[in-house]
Amino acid sequence: MTINHPNFGKMDENRVVIFDTTLRDGEQSPGFSMNLNEKIRMAEALAALGVDVLEAGFPIASPGDFESVQRIAETVKGPVITGLSRSAPNDIIRAGEAIRAAERKRIHTFISTSPLHMKYKLKMEPEVVLEHVTKSVTLARQYTDDVEWSAEDGTRTDMEFLLRCVEAAIKAGATTINIPDTVGYAVPEDMERIFSTVLEKVPGADQVILSTHCHNDLGLAVANALASLRGGARQIECTINGIGERAGNASLEEVVMAIRTRQDNNPYINGIETTRLLRTSKLLSTITGFDVQPNKAIVGRNAFAHESGIHQDGMLKNAATYEIMTPESVGWQKTSLVMGKHSGRAAFRDKLNALGYGDIGDNALNDAFTRFKILADRKKVVYDEDIVALVDDEVVRSHEAIKFVSLEVWAGSKDKPRAVLELEVNGVVKTADERGDGPVDAAFNAIRAIFPHTAELQLFSVGAVTEGTDAQARCTVRLAEDGKSVDGQGADTDTIVAAVRAYIHALNKLVTKRTRHAPEALSA
Repeated sequence: MTINHPNFGKMDENRVVIFDTTLRDGEQSPGFSMNLNEKIRMAEALAALGVDVLEAGFPIASPGDFESVQRIAETVKGPVITGLSRSAPNDIIRAGEAIRAAERKRIHTFISTSPLHMKYKLKMEPEVVLEHVTKSVTLARQYTDDVEWSAEDGTRTDMEFLLRCVEAAIKAGATTINIPDTVGYAVPEDMERIFSTVLEKVPGADQVILSTHCHNDLGLAVANALASLRGGARQIECTINGIGERAGNASLEEVVMAIRTRQDNNPYINGIETTRLLRTSKLLSTITGFDVQPNKAIVGRNAFAHESGIHQDGMLKNAATYEIMTPESVGWQKTSLVMGKHSGRAAFRDKLNALGYGDIGDNALNDAFTRFKILADRKKVVYDEDIVALVDDEVVRSHEAIKFVSLEVWAGSKDKPRAVLELEVNGVVKTADERGDGPVDAAFNAIRAIFPHTAELQLFSVGAVTEGTDAQARCTVRLAEDGKSVDGQGADTDTIVAAVRAYIHALNKLVTKRTRHAPEALSA
């Protein structure tokens, strides 16, 4: 099976296209919204990671979504830049306008095909849906030669009707056919059977890329994605850290490392630079405010940790006894203790290069170096993890409207705690002097005094970046307003400062989210 694709040319039969939808499906998750600069930063990281297709957003959803897709199309080089659209003409036209400037571009259009969705969501008869398939793909082809068509809720669609829809999409000019497990209902046997049936029975199916998009409601997303490959799919739609609607999507890092580690079972190739997986995962966590769980495969902090005595003994004798891949292959490094308060700017830049931050801009470098020196004065030893937390924290916050300036806190068992806080709001420095039930409460009261808002604090948690009493604290704050919730993160050796940074991060995201309104019937 050799495919001649408009954006990929002649494809090897074992070549798997990695389609990343972190910025679209992933960002739809409650609390995971990103502002424009965060999306561009994440898009650049995904391009450096080597993703083949980058779904930048849903242009019709809001002016902010349109702008972010347009800016990514203008500035991010390498991946095919994709905009999502429903089958409605206005959606497709808007997507075409958003991706126009991209060197390589695609429109991804979809419509529901399952009986349940057609009856209750679309309120359309099957023949009308079939007409929409043809019309939507035909219109999309006016904007790009690369059009992807998706059958929303494809795994619960009647097979005969699914085959008719796929055939219509291919005849209209679709170059990629996506059959998503929208609600995470399928099992691996279902996915393999669906794709093998499409290949066998639809004319021209062997001349397009078949794509799989699996959700994790039953914890089977990665297994289903790999089973799809056995059935003939050659594109996997996935997200960093597996984020996405409900239980999330197939995790990019898990899919890629399963292929790499088990070539005997998955004899496929892709273009992902696996040593950048951890860094990309951590950047997303910093931007969204959501850490991965410690036991998360590949990128969780326990993924290569060994506490059992039996395991430790085996590791000392031969690491392969308990590790099926090397930590270095996905970006983990042994902790370094060489950076300290006497380290200079050149050494700091070298360390950033070693940690994968060679593309950091001069302004961000200078700001990070300043914070590094402050950190080094406070800590005896600066670990690699400290530097990663510091740099990500600085880069993510460099374009925020509300910025931390300074904080002084007085606390103890006698008097009510007091916080004097300085924030820069849209370029103007403002100060507040507030008291509270504790130092964190006082600091948060000061934020509300400077920037009044009605958001409710739903979560405040504290963790340590590294070990020791001088470790940086990483705080997470969740704010909710009018049914919208966002998480923010902040890191500092002072826990109160870290808490304030986290609150400000969340508040900036909430302000951004106030202006964004997505249309109904988003695809999964």
